[in-house]
Amino acid sequence: MERWKGRVVLVTGASSGIGADLCRTLVQHGMTVVGCARRIDRIWAISEEDQVKNASGKLIAMKCDLSQESEILKLFDDIRQTFGHLDVCINNAGLGHNAPLLSGSTEEWRNMLNVNIMAVCICTQQTVKLMRERSIDDGQIINISSTLGHRLTAESPMGLNFLAGTKFMIRALTEGLRKELKALNSSIRVASISPGIIETEALEVFLKNDPTRKASDFYSSMQALQPKDIADSVLYILEAPQHVEVHDVLLRPYDQSS
Repeated sequence: MERWKGRVVLVTGASSGIGADLCRTLVQHGMTVVGCARRIDRIWAISEEDQVKNASGKLIAMKCDLSQESEILKLFDDIRQTFGHLDVCINNAGLGHNAPLLSGSTEEWRNMLNVNIMAVCICTQQTVKLMRERSIDDGQIINISSTLGHRLTAESPMGLNFLAGTKFMIRALTEGLRKELKALNSSIRVASISPGIIETEALEVFLKNDPTRKASDFYSSMQALQPKDIADSVLYILEAPQHVEVHDVLLRPYDQSS
């Protein structure tokens, strides 16, 4: 991680779960982390933690509602004005509603599309634009996806089908981006990480309208992945030598059968 010390990384969805742990991990490796989320107070709280305050890097909180294009564009204007460049973008923010294809609301579908797809595309486009403005040719883009983007099983709840569709699309977008960067003779690298079952607030959000199931009961049935496991995978990607492009990392809990 030596070559990344002092360099700027954007982490979306930084207020909790994977994003929060990414902020903690990357500042400890000397990076300047721009953490963005709607709940900016949570990022401020993370910045006051001893392990973050005493780290060699620093955490900067910026408020952004990723469902709004205007706010994303303002975020990148702020990054440009504050730092002048961006070296790494981690598209971590995502959400999932329990919204089956035959009974889900269009509002829930649109919300997932805006955050899981449109925000990733806009952030990626703006990142590459800023990197090329500053002649940064060794940058890295990482999309946090899901094993849902690789296959659905017979056991998968019906409410996951639309969410899975967005994750399948992330796979296509990641590969498409890699090809477009190669066409530009750019050395900016792109990767995705597809975790299996991971213990975050996301399942609680998904089950919020289902009183018969609790996230805690589900997690007690296995040793789920933790946000740190994903942060470690990000470090693995960033530490890869320049001639190596880590493209897709899949990781599951050992107890997850599918």
